[in-house]
This record gives sequence, C-alpha cells and structure tokens, in this order.
Amino acid sequence: MEDNLKELCTEQRNPRSENIDQMSTLDILKAINEEDKGVAFAIQNKLNEIEAAADAAYHSLRQGGRLIYIGAGTSGRLGILDASECPPTYGVDSSMVQGIMAGGIEAIQQAKEGAEDNKGQAKEDLKKLQLTKKDVVCGLAASGRTPYVIGGLEYASQMQAVTIAISCVENSLIGEKAQYPISILVGPEIVTGSTRMKAGTAQKMILNMLSTTIMIKLGKVYKNFMVDVKPSNEKLEKRAVGIIAASTQCEEERALKYFLESGKNVKLAILMILSGATKEECYQYLDEQDGNVSKAIRRLKEKK
Repeated sequence: MEDNLKELCTEQRNPRSENIDQMSTLDILKAINEEDKGVAFAIQNKLNEIEAAADAAYHSLRQGGRLIYIGAGTSGRLGILDASECPPTYGVDSSMVQGIMAGGIEAIQQAKEGAEDNKGQAKEDLKKLQLTKKDVVCGLAASGRTPYVIGGLEYASQMQAVTIAISCVENSLIGEKAQYPISILVGPEIVTGSTRMKAGTAQKMILNMLSTTIMIKLGKVYKNFMVDVKPSNEKLEKRAVGIIAASTQCEEERALKYFLESGKNVKLAILMILSGATKEECYQYLDEQDGNVSKAIRRLKEKK
C-alpha cells in the first residue's frame, strides 16, 4: 500500500495547538474542549449518509442478521464497546451486535498495533463468525486505510453482506470497499496524529447513533424508555419498575404489581396496564408485532 499517511487530514499538525506544551492546565483543557465542539457539527453534515447506513442495517437485523463492527486499535475497541453495551441496554442476544478487532480480544488491553497490517486475518476472523449475506459488516478506521479493515470489507462484499465504512478522511480506501461509506472530517488532532481524540469521539458518536436508531426501530424502546432492559439485579429491577410507572403514568406500587404479574417483563407489564387486556392477550399481541409496544397498543385499540 502506498505510504501517504502524512497527507491524511487526521495526521496534519493543528496550528491551534502548536504551543500546547507551554499552556497552563486550564488552557490545555480549553483547547481540547474547543476542538471537541466541532465534532458534532462535522457529523451533522453527514446525517444523510448515516441514515442510509442505519436503514440498511435495520432491515438486515430485522431479517435475523447481525451487525459486526471490525477495526484495529482505538477503532476496534470502540466497536467492541458499542457491541458490548447492546445486550444490557436493549436485552438483545450478544450475537446480534458484535465487535472484532485486529489482534483479537487480547488487543483490547494490550496494544498490538502491527496486527492491523494483516489483511488476511480479517477474513479468517469473519469466517469464524460464519458470516452470511444477512449480516452487516461495519468497518472502522480513522485513517480510512487500515489493511485489516479493508480485508474484512472485501470478504463481506464477497459474501454479499451489507457493508458500512466509517472514517475521518475524504475518499477513504475503506469507503471504496463499502456500500455505505461515512466520512467525518474532524480535522487535525490537538496532539498530532492522536486519533483516539476527535476521530475517536466522532466514531463513538456514530456508533451510538447507528445502534440506538436500529434498536429503536426494532421496538426496543417505547416512547423514550428502554423497555427491553433485563432486570438481572436489584438496581435493574428498580429501574424496570420506574420505567413501567413513568411510561404508563401510574403509581410505583401498581407498576411493581404488574411487573411481578408479567414475570418481570417490562413490555408485557406496560401493555397490560395501558390496554387492560390479560397477560396472555398482551403476550400474543406483542409477539404478533415483533415485540413493538407501540404497534401492539395500536392493534389492541383497533380490536376494541
């Protein structure tokens, strides 16, 4: 691969931080904060690209596919982080959203930067997951040129999976390999080449947007409440009861009663309270509407 690293905008020197080593602590913090402010605006300019990627991913997951993030270094860790948060937040199986990175699971804590140059390893890693055309592979690379990510996207394309690429440079190499390229131009970092900063923030924000939008469209949210939360400990049980009470505008005592009657199923409890239907009826309607509370409520109202 041609070595054009110095030409990338993520590797340029930032004129606003040329003397950062001579600044006071407060001025350093102000400088970082000022740079970070521009990240959200850079993302705002690419909302249409993110929309297209989110819709494509949603349709695949709705048909039983998986969302698989693939990256190296900071990008890989961010993908794994977003994937690991989906099961406790939305109650999905850990296989629905996954993250893999160059160097394997050990590279999360112990940097294995040389692993990103192994283009063929990405194919092997995706093969282990038994990738199919139902799946979505989202490649992450701030520089847009990581061989490991390129290899993963190439294999995903061969398997006819949906492909997304997120980078922080124009005309990225990974973007050329993906059906849905997203390029967020955050500019030079406050510390030259430290792409765990603005570029990392941009990637994390986009991953949050993608996974959250997909989960909302999959019916994991009612109004703006997490209704597929799994009450696996005392804190989460209290949160579940609070969600039931707030979303139905009932007293917590009543919310707790239905929480227990529903078998600690937040969606079921909400539907039972709002519809007045039996547990069995509510379960049936939820099942018919793929677990979407809003759709189940509308369907029950139509039946009355």
